[in-house]
Amino acid sequence: MSDSWKLTLPCTRAEAEAIDASDDLTIDAALMTTEEIEDDVESWRLDAYFEHEPAADTVAAVRALVPSAAGAEIAVERLGDADWVTMSQAGLEPLSVGRFFVHTGAHAGAVPADKRAFLIEASRAFGTGHHETTSGCLAMLDGLAGADFANVIDIGTGTGLLAFAAAHLWPEAAVMGTDIDPVSIDVTRENADLNGVFGIELIVADGTLDDAIVAKAPYDLVIANILAGPLVSMAPEIASIADSGATIVLAGLLETQRAGVVAAYAACGCSLEAVDRRGDWSVLRLKAGAARFVADGPFDPKGRDGWALDI
Repeated sequence: MSDSWKLTLPCTRAEAEAIDASDDLTIDAALMTTEEIEDDVESWRLDAYFEHEPAADTVAAVRALVPSAAGAEIAVERLGDADWVTMSQAGLEPLSVGRFFVHTGAHAGAVPADKRAFLIEASRAFGTGHHETTSGCLAMLDGLAGADFANVIDIGTGTGLLAFAAAHLWPEAAVMGTDIDPVSIDVTRENADLNGVFGIELIVADGTLDDAIVAKAPYDLVIANILAGPLVSMAPEIASIADSGATIVLAGLLETQRAGVVAAYAACGCSLEAVDRRGDWSVLRLKAGAARFVADGPFDPKGRDGWALDI
């Protein structure tokens, strides 16, 4: 086993949240953000774990993630002959949300007997459960356990965690997980095997326009944990695959962006039913209109920016 390496830089809370929420980082490393001083938005830390000594351009890419640390000296640590993934997981404490317990391999022995546990290692895909958007979605889904869903789609599935939770809560439902990033779908497939989750259909897709997605529509539960901009620009797409009266769970938006997201879906006949606010982030539960939304014309992914509201 080769030596592992760790780079450390100070960062702000806003930078940490942007790193945690991003699903398009190309740095081949395990990135961990940590609050150094409670409730101090300026006192956070970024740790980047590498399987090999990082090259100069990789170090520069890590530094570019945290502009506030432009003048700070980057700490480079050689960890020696160690499992870099396991070491990077040590700071991720288990997360208990409703019926679910999300943990890494470092805490496999802490699983409660009365929880559905999911082993989710930090990786290049977003969604370990520790970010407010993912934990909020888990809580929102847990609160819907008494509902009856038959056809579920998780758009931007990341690590697959929310799709796995849906499959557990509604074992008879058809569940589909999609992501624009092929790496995320590969990670989700691996995580499904690790956690004994079977039968989820996984698709690499940009938005909801893939033929396989359209063919399975309408969906009575739509989950989209992405970012506010895509949520707004994709509102007509998402509304068009939702069944009449369907439940739509949206996340990845800041509280300050909530009004813009809600307005975009209201324009497609959806109404806000619940909000779970976690720090600066909000998770929304909406209900689709009594009649299925029908767009004025065909969707063009290149025209999505034209639908976006100023959020």
